[in-house]
Amino acid sequence: MTTDAPFDPKMAAKRLLREARSGALATLMAGSGGPYCSLVNVATAVDGSPLLLLSRLAVHTRNFLADPRVSLMLDERKDGDPLQGARVMLMGAIAATDDPDARRRYLQRHPDAALFADFADFAIYRVALSGAHLVAGFGRIVDLTPTELLTNVEDAGDLIGAEDDVIAHVNGDHAETCRLYATKLLGAPDGEWHCVGCDPEGMELQNGRVARWLPFPQRVRGAGPLRSVLKQLADDARAR
Repeated sequence: MTTDAPFDPKMAAKRLLREARSGALATLMAGSGGPYCSLVNVATAVDGSPLLLLSRLAVHTRNFLADPRVSLMLDERKDGDPLQGARVMLMGAIAATDDPDARRRYLQRHPDAALFADFADFAIYRVALSGAHLVAGFGRIVDLTPTELLTNVEDAGDLIGAEDDVIAHVNGDHAETCRLYATKLLGAPDGEWHCVGCDPEGMELQNGRVARWLPFPQRVRGAGPLRSVLKQLADDARAR
């Protein structure tokens, strides 16, 4: 995470949420109520709510079908001591969703999951957040509410409806610009960076299983304003 700007806990947590591709899911054992933790892959809905593709045969799924309370730990995956990096613990209730947009966004970030996503025992699950606990360094420990962490999308229907077209256009016509966004604006290593999604506050770029979230300088609600913002960011990246 960058250190040259004033610490903003809400943006720090949002970045962790948007960039995470895996995390630790904690559930309560069905019957005994004992603690259980497992490794899961993660994506986000357009508002930032965590999305998981899980099998009903898994222990964690049987657990939360009996008690939907879960927590999810996401970390920065920083080189060296992981305790020196940022992490956020999310709390909430998990439930299956048949929203095609949730499925699309998950598979956009985890394309290999298409091999088994249609198996009868698999479903997309969404975590409805009730709170979060951010640890981002010494003196940077903050509790956040869902309103502070999630992205308001009520006025962004035009952007959400155009997301597929935006991704196709950016990756098809501006692949080099994606690489510049990642390397020049976000300090990421060079690679085959491409767009996997956008929301009113930023764009997700991905290279393999590594993701970076590019915050927009202002809130975007439609495809037209998005083009202007992306051009502004591209000019900034080229200038650097």
